[in-house]
Amino acid sequence: MGRRIVLLGPCPPPYGGVAIFTSGLFEFVREHGVELWSEGLEKTPNTRPTNYRRLGLVPLLLKRGYRARIVDQYHFLLEYPNPLMVPIWIVLKFLLRFEWVKVVHDGSLPSRYQAFSSLRKMLFRLSVSAVDEFVTVNDNIGQFLRNEIAVRQRVRTVNALLPIPPGEPKPLPPELESILARYERVVVSTGVFIPSYGFAPVANAVETIRRETGKNIGLVLIDGAFIRDDAYRDTVLRQRDWIVELEQVAHPQVLQIFKQSNVFVRGFRYEGYGLSRIEAIWCGIPVIAARGEESRGILIYDFEDTEALLAHLRKVLTDPDLRDIRHWGAVFQGEAEENLERWKEILEIHPKT
Repeated sequence: MGRRIVLLGPCPPPYGGVAIFTSGLFEFVREHGVELWSEGLEKTPNTRPTNYRRLGLVPLLLKRGYRARIVDQYHFLLEYPNPLMVPIWIVLKFLLRFEWVKVVHDGSLPSRYQAFSSLRKMLFRLSVSAVDEFVTVNDNIGQFLRNEIAVRQRVRTVNALLPIPPGEPKPLPPELESILARYERVVVSTGVFIPSYGFAPVANAVETIRRETGKNIGLVLIDGAFIRDDAYRDTVLRQRDWIVELEQVAHPQVLQIFKQSNVFVRGFRYEGYGLSRIEAIWCGIPVIAARGEESRGILIYDFEDTEALLAHLRKVLTDPDLRDIRHWGAVFQGEAEENLERWKEILEIHPKT
């Protein structure tokens, strides 16, 4: 029997990008004996529930971590190093001799690092020294680790775009279907209610076009709800009964909302690759997005450039280029399938013979 392979990371809810990636990747590799360790799970032969916030990872490591290969998607050991968990993890790694493959998803890490406190930088460096291999989801993070942090370990860059796991589509609740049907056009955006996710500029742009055209345009804001600025939320929603606010929507239903919308706007200031943007293209709708790593098939604007956002929104609500969307959907599907094979290599899953 080979060594245990563990996929460690968050799973929905909440429906953040890393959680969706972790659960999606597991669906493709579970039949190969990979174990998923995450919070909120029911125990099955290859899933193990844990609560890392209450040190629930410690007994699981002691029981099942010896000499395992652990592919870690969490942020509490490196991107946001926890002063309690970092030393515990490193001691257990020494004792249990497991292999730590650290996947770094957080595209804001290079810009945030200089503002780390002395303690946080010390914890960060301690964690870096204990990693056996890094995997980053974009080149900027990889260059930061190689050039600024000067890591000596192997650093691989593999895009986090995966195919949508197979499964029956889940219809939307009838009441939500009814709400969406009220509008002549529907704009949808995902994120959370803090300024860097850009809900306010999107709502302002929709309000402007409603006023200019007199059309009943609805805006659906899908809130991941993993963080919230209540004052900012109130500003976005105040006296705008044409905004539909949804919280912690299951990922399959997000895709159904995309399919019933006319355009997806992703306004995140610190966007990396932007998986939701590609999923919207797969659902057949135009995408407008703040500048990120991926721009093919997407109408791009700089985060502060609200006029460009407004111009793009005017265009796609009147004259969308659906043929271009279909072309890029096929391109991204091919790339997603290639990425999946590379993630299987990282998990050391070999083709069955």
